[in-house]
Order: sequence, then structure tokens, then C-alpha cells
Amino acid sequence: MTNPVIILGIESSCDDTSAAVLADGILLSNVTASQSVHQKYGGVVPELASRAHQQNIIPVVDAAIQQAGISKTDISATAFTLGPGLLGSLLVGTSFAKSFATALNIPIIEVNHLQAHVLAHFIAEKDSDFNPPKFPFLCLLVSGGNSQIILAKNYNDFEVAGQTIDDAAGEAFDKCAKIMNLPYPGGPLVDKLAKEGNAEAFKFAKPNIAGYDYSFSGLKTSFLYFLRGKTAENPDFIEQNKADLCASLQKTIIDILMNKLILAAKNLNINQIAVAGGVSANSGLRNVFVECGAKFGWQTFIPKFSFTTDNAAMVAISGHFKYINGDFGDISKPPFARTMI
Repeated sequence: MTNPVIILGIESSCDDTSAAVLADGILLSNVTASQSVHQKYGGVVPELASRAHQQNIIPVVDAAIQQAGISKTDISATAFTLGPGLLGSLLVGTSFAKSFATALNIPIIEVNHLQAHVLAHFIAEKDSDFNPPKFPFLCLLVSGGNSQIILAKNYNDFEVAGQTIDDAAGEAFDKCAKIMNLPYPGGPLVDKLAKEGNAEAFKFAKPNIAGYDYSFSGLKTSFLYFLRGKTAENPDFIEQNKADLCASLQKTIIDILMNKLILAAKNLNINQIAVAGGVSANSGLRNVFVECGAKFGWQTFIPKFSFTTDNAAMVAISGHFKYINGDFGDISKPPFARTMI
């Protein structure tokens, strides 16, 4: 009987320190430590994030190994996020992963953070239904830092069909929330308030961008100028219309995202359609995604909430596929802040 392939995944690209353990592709543990220190600053402060990662990385990895019920000597390889992300945060995760693997004399596996979000759909859990998409499929990857339509041809073959030319959808949510004086992160609060509002109450700018690319900077500007004008007439306008503003804003962002995805699916003749990334936790987007699936005959794939945000399970499953293919990393390679998928 052969020993199982056990992958330790480590994620530290932004402000979540996460570690996960997979055995033969089955998730055994997924532990994440979030950082509340950034809330009072209205956004992630890179230096504070890297310091928090240094405090969290050892206890998080230890907890993941303990919960998985294994010994560190059982681990076959260590997979970690090499980029993109905040460089200081990535340095903590990559340095730990390389040191850990060197001490155990096991290989390292470099993982692209964006590809890992797409492959989150292949995370299998014990006693849980497992229904991953079939290749090729389209994935709408939407988060605070990225908005892309990705054509996934295989585990290691990805093509960017469209992407934002300026801001990401998640950034638009958070910055427009900040204009309304909502605390950071604003996206979940906009989602919550939107459920109580009228999505047709207000109209905001939708960009006319060629192909499958996105733009959200114009929407933010439109939202800002609209509120400036309204609050000049009525200082209490935002407070009196907060739910309607959130509902209208959310609908606009979802319309922008889905219109391009519908076009790409039609032109590329693909009916396997997935969504991933932090914004895929938005209830409005999830509902519209399912509705479009029924309307256009798609087979849709939506990740569990725990796999939408940055997590090490998606890094570990990416590492599992690379391990099977013998695609190991180079210990001398440094992390990177920006890249295409």
C-alpha cells in the first residue's frame, strides 16, 4: 500500500494567514487567521499585514497539522503562494514554506494566487458531494484586487479572456462603501444593506469597454459625484437612502460583470461556467449567476463561502495537481507582487 500524497498549503498574499492539509486531494484541515488591525485604517496596511503574518504563521501551520491528524514528517511537499500579492506578506509565507521544506527535505511547490482561486472548485471534502467543472470552463474571478474572465483549459493551462483595465469589482464595492462612511471592508455591508433596498432606485455609469475587459473607475467617479450633488441639497441623503444606494450600486456592478461573462460564454461556446474570488461571496452575484445559468443553459459552479476568500485549501489543491505532474519549485525564486494569470 502506497503512502498518500499529503500537501501542506500556505497562503499569505494579503491579510489572511492560512494553512491547509490535503491527503490524496481530500481536504483534512483549513485554518485561517484574519487581521482586524486594518479596519480602523479603511484598508489593508502592508507593513502591518506582514508583521501580523509573522505572528500568525507558526501557530496557524501547527493548528492545520494538528487538525489533520498527521505528523509533519508525513507531508510530501509544501505548496505556497508565490504571488501575486503584497510583497511583504508573501515574503513571510514563502520564507516559512521554503525553510519548512528544507528542514524536512521535501519539495516545494510554487502556486499562482489567481490560478488557485480558479482551482478552488476542485477541493474535495470528506462526506461531501464533489462536482467540479469539466475542462474547458470559464471562471469569473472577482475580488478586491482582480476582476478577470479566465478560460481554464486544464489544471496548468489558463488564458485570460478579459480583465479590468483599472480597478477591480471588490475595490469598487469597498471604495463606494467608504464614500457612504461604511466601515472597512465595505463589500459585505453593501451586500447586507442591498437586501433591504430597491435596486432600481438610482442609476450609475456603466462603461463601454471593448471585448471582455472591465472598468470600474468610471462607476466610482459617477457614484462620488452623484452623492456630492445629493448631499449638497440634503446633508442626510446618504443616511436616508443607504439601502437603496447599496442595492443600486450592487446591481450596477453585477450587471457589468455578468454582461461580459454572458458575451464570453456565448462567443466561446462554453457552458461550464464558474465564479471564484472574494466577491463571489456576494449574495446578489450568486443569485444572478444561478439565474443566468438557468436562462442560458449553463452548468454553474459556485464555491463554498469558506473557499471564496483567500485560503490555503485552494493553494494545497493547486499543489496537489503540480505534485502529481512533478512540477516542483525553485527555492531561489523570489515572490512577485503583480502578474498575469
